[in-house]
Amino acid sequence: MTRPPVVLITGSSRGIGAATALYFAKQGYDVCINYKSDLASAQLVASKVKSLGVRAQVIKADVSKEADVLALFSQIDKEFGQLDVLVNNAGILKPQMPLLDMNAERINEVLTTNITSAFLCSREAVKRMGNGGSIVNVSSAAAKTGSPNEYIDYAASKGAIDTLTVGLAKEVASKGIRVNSVRPGLIYTDMHSDGGDKNRVDRLKNKLPLGRGDKPEEVAAAIYFLASSDAAFTTGSFIDVAGGL
Repeated sequence: MTRPPVVLITGSSRGIGAATALYFAKQGYDVCINYKSDLASAQLVASKVKSLGVRAQVIKADVSKEADVLALFSQIDKEFGQLDVLVNNAGILKPQMPLLDMNAERINEVLTTNITSAFLCSREAVKRMGNGGSIVNVSSAAAKTGSPNEYIDYAASKGAIDTLTVGLAKEVASKGIRVNSVRPGLIYTDMHSDGGDKNRVDRLKNKLPLGRGDKPEEVAAAIYFLASSDAAFTTGSFIDVAGGL
């Protein structure tokens, strides 16, 4: 009997990550739900995933730390014995401010959390995708706009994710592993509260050509497409899910 494919989604206890977990579950994937601190939310996502008739495993790990990443993938090996898709979704946002007000502690935390995590998880995923697989990175439209006076540290971290996507896609193409990225824009998630502007989407949505904010489920659909066989000849590429931004 063929085993279901397995997806690991980092930072999947809320927002885009949680929506992506449910989207993959609906397509028959077993899902590894990674979280850093909010166990209750991760367990809620897991219960929804299991209700769709697939397996869900909740694993705590700070994916910016190498020891945690190694432990995470070791547990995936034990529980699932395979990994078919990695979605690098974990990331943080700090309160809005211009660069002149940022200190090294903030900058380093954002860069380490948003960039190092994707590098480490991608490295371990590639080791396990000997017969092919897919990595989808969650970047941001901020990588193109720069988010001046708000989050240029976050924007820079997502610019690095774009570079990782292109470079790693070329490194592992011969292994049958594809690496792509989505760039969300103004999405209705709790992350905007982390930045001190919970109403940011509604405040800015009318400036978008499509005139509305985006739903996490719409980003999840783009992630799934890039991971699926429908995108079998697509690597090193990007889908902007940003309403025309």
